[in-house]
Amino acid sequence: MEINQTTASKLVELVLNCIDCEYPHSNIYWLDSNEDVKPPHQLTPAFYGCLDWHSAVHGHWLLARLARCFPKADFIVPVKQALGKSLTPENIQGEVAYFQRHPRFECPYGVAWLLQLVAELHEWDDIDAKKWRIALQSLESLIAVNLKDWLPKLTIPNRTGMHQQTAFALGLILDWAKITQNTDFINLIEHKVKQFYLDNQNYSLRFEPLGYDFLSPTLAQADLMRRILTKTAFADWLTNFLPDITVNLKPVEVDNSQDYLQSHFYGLNLSRAWMIEGIISGLPDEDTRIKTLENTAHIHRQIGLANAVSEHYAGSHWLGTFAVYLTTSRGLSYSFPTL
Repeated sequence: MEINQTTASKLVELVLNCIDCEYPHSNIYWLDSNEDVKPPHQLTPAFYGCLDWHSAVHGHWLLARLARCFPKADFIVPVKQALGKSLTPENIQGEVAYFQRHPRFECPYGVAWLLQLVAELHEWDDIDAKKWRIALQSLESLIAVNLKDWLPKLTIPNRTGMHQQTAFALGLILDWAKITQNTDFINLIEHKVKQFYLDNQNYSLRFEPLGYDFLSPTLAQADLMRRILTKTAFADWLTNFLPDITVNLKPVEVDNSQDYLQSHFYGLNLSRAWMIEGIISGLPDEDTRIKTLENTAHIHRQIGLANAVSEHYAGSHWLGTFAVYLTTSRGLSYSFPTL
């Protein structure tokens, strides 16, 4: 499966079916008072569907991304209706109120996707998108303030393969900062990235996945570093950091597609593909590792995309986002793809 209008329509349908589906619901909430004991649509009125907050956020990102990719598609009207229903000033103010009470909610993974949604709307030359972009500014600003408080205090990066991982989230946040030309944030992230990862050596892919991962800790770190180093410097860093990167990395199989944790492996295959493609983009053209990496990325891309349109809610509430991020090359450049 590659992205075309037919496939895009299927992925859009999956998101439209779940962004206002409040239950089943799974989130980690910190309860300070009775004010925090409410149905999800009252706690976070813009992003309460798709099983959890972060999936609701990146579901909205998918809608915006595919609307930009296919501006004449039949799904444009329902997509804009859905985005307009969620991204109202009133709903966003409700989100702001929640983050004021709980500044570490969905940090870093979910808030990184929120900033990606902002970046998508920021680049979308559309009158409605501009309106939604304005509506999100208060939440964007608050999340940025919260991140500026969180990141300098972070002494050890999270190197797991799930939501708390530091490297992947910082990559999304750095891309947002570059797209919105937030120089202070770019400098903050690049400083922290070098502090965390520049001197890392002799990591291995042989022990991954570490559990029910949907992100590779080592590949995410490399995909982040190529964003801040020159090609020559990145090639040298990669040699020291991941000497076995050309090892035969095989896609992870799923035994039970209805298991919410096992479905993470579908996403792992997709994210491995885009991270390896990102790593390739950061290497000099003559680098001898590229051919092997291209083959590995291709295999993971094929397997991942073949399972991206899932009928069961375990995968359908989120996998489309990973498929769209991969097939529209969102992490590779800040120019818009021609599809």
